[in-house]
Amino acid sequence: MAESTEMAALEDSFRKFAVYGDTKATGQEMNGKNWAKLCKDCKVIDGKGVTSTDVDIVFSKVKGKTSRCINVEEFKKALEELAPKRFKDKGKEEAFDAICQLVAGKEPVNLGVTKAKSVGAVERLTDTSKYTGSHKERFDEAGKGKGKGGRENLVDNSGYVAAYKNAGTYDAKVKK
Repeated sequence: MAESTEMAALEDSFRKFAVYGDTKATGQEMNGKNWAKLCKDCKVIDGKGVTSTDVDIVFSKVKGKTSRCINVEEFKKALEELAPKRFKDKGKEEAFDAICQLVAGKEPVNLGVTKAKSVGAVERLTDTSKYTGSHKERFDEAGKGKGKGGRENLVDNSGYVAAYKNAGTYDAKVKK
């Protein structure tokens, strides 16, 4: 078997993959989806000796009958099951050590995550500096929204039309 430092790294990888994508996970048990992700990310699945079907079959074999997850001990058993398939040219112990080296110290990878990009029409529609009319009144000079004050028609009893820019300038024009 492998050394204790390698086993600690293996258990650390197990915990990181066990909590991946699940906010309620404790890291003590891993579901089938995360087991498949671990095998794919750590290159246990090579497409020839070990396929995603093999990974699913091994997961079903090592987990309990009524359980949906595997613990650390079952995880190690699953790796022992996959090791001879992945490394056919090595003995059982050497194959297990080699598969442990593939998994130990690894973390889930976020490949293929899509980033939102604002281009074209979306950029034009969300640029507050290009707003006109009553919509322009909802934002300040910095482009930050004014909140409820920008949405509601506030009553102005000054005698001028609402949103009239030159309010209060009549007296200055008449005195000239």
